[in-house]
Amino acid sequence: MELCQNLFANIPEHLNHELTSEVLRSRSVRIERIVSRGQASPPDFWYDQAEHECVVVLAGKATLKIEGQPERVLCPGDTVYLSAHTRHRVEWTDPKQNTIWFAVYWKD
Repeated sequence: MELCQNLFANIPEHLNHELTSEVLRSRSVRIERIVSRGQASPPDFWYDQAEHECVVVLAGKATLKIEGQPERVLCPGDTVYLSAHTRHRVEWTDPKQNTIWFAVYWKD
């Protein structure tokens, strides 16, 4: 398999909602590029997914809240590993620039 794409390309100038693009999918793993510009999780909403997740912030800035822990400010290069069913939410993303996330999901 050959895969060649630029994670910083094809981002609309106006982003009214978070943009999720699948980079790769197999039976055991899914990789996504997520672009946020001011989007955050709805009030009182928590992600609680059945998959493990490892996310890297490639550009921009965001604040992540993991249940029971202090908020974390994420900047380019920051990586977070979330085991399956770790409740978390995006509290804030920079409204003035793209926050580009590289997310890998998998099950045991």
